[in-house]
Amino acid sequence: MPHRDENGRDGGVRINPSILAADFVNMQAELARIAAADFVHVDVMDNHFVPNLTFGPQMVERVQATSPVPLDVHLMIADPDRWAPGYAELGAASVTFHLEAATEPVALARRLRAIGARAGVAVKPATAVEGLFDLLDDFDQILVMTVEPGFGGQSFMPETMPKLRRLADEARRRGSSVWLQVDGGITESTIAQAADAGADTFVAGSAVFGAEDPGAAITGLRAAAAQHRHAH
Repeated sequence: MPHRDENGRDGGVRINPSILAADFVNMQAELARIAAADFVHVDVMDNHFVPNLTFGPQMVERVQATSPVPLDVHLMIADPDRWAPGYAELGAASVTFHLEAATEPVALARRLRAIGARAGVAVKPATAVEGLFDLLDDFDQILVMTVEPGFGGQSFMPETMPKLRRLADEARRRGSSVWLQVDGGITESTIAQAADAGADTFVAGSAVFGAEDPGAAITGLRAAAAQHRHAH
């Protein structure tokens, strides 16, 4: 699957707006507003792994059918070993499950890849990343949560940055092509910190959908991230 190493459109930076911040009633119009994005980030919450409920396979299937960009599905759900493959089968380009919820993370990642999706693993703010160092080749994306998962509109947690930096340094040392994603409180001001710490894939909710011109917001975020990635 050669598409695994593809770079983003601008210096390896990807901007993935989160539809958690979109107007659900006008989803088709909202998706059209983010045609300039690299992916659309879809948060699936089950009111079990996290204390909130969003949507399941039917909604994801509709988003898949109408989105101008590929889907980056983030499963904040219990028992992803059972449920995650179904989202890959819907055609999602990328499926990320939580390390804390998975019983067999490597086997699940292999299954997602076999179906044709990129396999991602997410860690909550309090979860250490060192356990992933030997598994970097098993994943296409690692998501370091920069807020506690469960709700949109939270403030960025700068204390997650040292962990992201350790992961980025290790990935570089091993020559890994894994994408490092951040999600939570990403704005033009916080994206610089995350890019500086090694992230290359950025989930933004209100910063994009809350803007008068989401396309301009995406361009601004991409430029800010690229500038800080190239600074070191």
